[in-house]
Amino acid sequence: MTNKESLQRHLLQLDNRGYKAYKDIQGKYEFSEFTLIIDYVQGDPFASPSKFRVIVPPNIAQIPRELFNSRSREIALRDYLTRQFDRAAHSISSKRGTGKSGMIAVTRFGQEVLERTSAFIISSNTYDLEDLGGVELRFAVGLPAGGRSILGRQAAEMLCEDIPQIVSNSLKYSHLNAAECRRHVETVEDADWLRQQLAENGLVAFVADGSILPRRTGVDNSPLLNNAVAFQSPPSLKVEFNCPNRGLISGMGIPAGITLIVGGGYHGKSTLLRAIELGVYNRIPGDGREFVVTNPAAVKIRAEDGRSVAGVDISPFINHLPQGRDTTQFYTENASGSTSQAANIIEALEVARMPVLLVDEDTAATNFMIRDRRMQELIAKDKEPITPFIDKVKHLYADYGVSTILVMGGSGDYFDVADTVIALENFQAYNVTEKAKEIAKNYSISRAAEGGENFGEITQRVPVPASLDPSRGGRDVRVKVRDVDELAFGTEDIDLGAVEQIVDSGQLRAIAAAMVYAKQQYMDGKRTLSEIIDLVMADIDAQGMDILSPFPEGDFAMFRRFELAAAINRLRSLSVVAKMTVDC
Repeated sequence: MTNKESLQRHLLQLDNRGYKAYKDIQGKYEFSEFTLIIDYVQGDPFASPSKFRVIVPPNIAQIPRELFNSRSREIALRDYLTRQFDRAAHSISSKRGTGKSGMIAVTRFGQEVLERTSAFIISSNTYDLEDLGGVELRFAVGLPAGGRSILGRQAAEMLCEDIPQIVSNSLKYSHLNAAECRRHVETVEDADWLRQQLAENGLVAFVADGSILPRRTGVDNSPLLNNAVAFQSPPSLKVEFNCPNRGLISGMGIPAGITLIVGGGYHGKSTLLRAIELGVYNRIPGDGREFVVTNPAAVKIRAEDGRSVAGVDISPFINHLPQGRDTTQFYTENASGSTSQAANIIEALEVARMPVLLVDEDTAATNFMIRDRRMQELIAKDKEPITPFIDKVKHLYADYGVSTILVMGGSGDYFDVADTVIALENFQAYNVTEKAKEIAKNYSISRAAEGGENFGEITQRVPVPASLDPSRGGRDVRVKVRDVDELAFGTEDIDLGAVEQIVDSGQLRAIAAAMVYAKQQYMDGKRTLSEIIDLVMADIDAQGMDILSPFPEGDFAMFRRFELAAAINRLRSLSVVAKMTVDC
């Protein structure tokens, strides 16, 4: 059997040979406390690092079953172990040569707790170990090189000394901080439980009292610690829940319907909306927003000048364009602010029933949001293609059950359509609904409603399979991810900078793989985009994200259907045909 000693001898024998000779070590090795699996070996010290796995059996890891006895707890535990491995690797690994030499690293992560392919829990089949779990941990290794020659001694030290030490420090429960681990798991479980309570309580979001919403900087997502104002709910919007672990928790419940967040500049409106927007994800303890939870189908909507749009029926919002351009199957390579915002809403409705729309006036198209009385007098409706959002937002809720949370500090016209109005003053929230309604009654704007009797039709589109081509050069599949905002798909670059709920590069890697999977498995010229995404998400739910890759992949993070659809919809080569319409 190949073991630690044989691997060590082999690495010493490879010393000073050409770097490609490292390929010989690919395989499986038994160490005293774990199995090391080398799935892929890089061909060059400057190339993507090699892919490794360790499997620590239950009798060694000894993780108590109570920490992974539910789906929520298991995902939280996997996240915690990934972070512990990362911490241990950073403290032990060091630079050893050229390129990525000496690197031992897991996937990148931020404040969010996501399901990842970096770690898995292994249940025991042995009766006396049935209450314990083992671990599979996937990571990357930069095998040491001097120039392009193997540094065999350094490699032996890394693989046979450093990795065992990292595994022992991070994947054996006896070496972990048990209280910290439990807190991580219970925090995530409580947040998941809270999110499940929203719909049955008529809510779309919950912001816990004591939450710290501001972030340290625009590029540092950790909480602002100095001078941060802890959130407190207005008494009239306060709700209480009894969480499974932490017990009683109180905070602001945002009801279904149309909610305005108003207030002066720099008083916290957008900060609150941003916390709500990211409340579709769980967060680590200490983030400050651990118990800000949002309906899982909440989607941030914004204007996105310059994006491409493929065959979207934007006619509920935009009609009668100059030169007779069709808006029931609208195509453009360079959308305006209003047409892009209309398309973003319709695309969200297309792939999910009853989403929650989140809109901030700072990133919205003004002419899409409002057309006041004076402008109606100057430009007659038959000369204006755009039906503003203010005239459709109540139809969306009445016809489709779509709630909207809207930051609006510049137009009181929305008082007439709002169900709830929350004011932010010095980062404190106040329920000013009654006052806003009284103002709307006393200061009538007399603008004409332009939205018709209902919202309109949602058209399902069928992607043309040939329009999604991941090939490039001689390779059938060529995809590459750049941070969280750009994806190279074949010969196309997809700009996702305006898709604000992609928070992790692992999500984008998984989305890229899911696009290829969808093309290969389900795009047949008959299925709608919504049906295709349903099938892909169902496969992942049943079999895990490993179905998206031909080999074990440690850098995937779970994504939502909305962001998968967003990536496909922004592919400039995308071509579709309309299949059917659903009349509300």
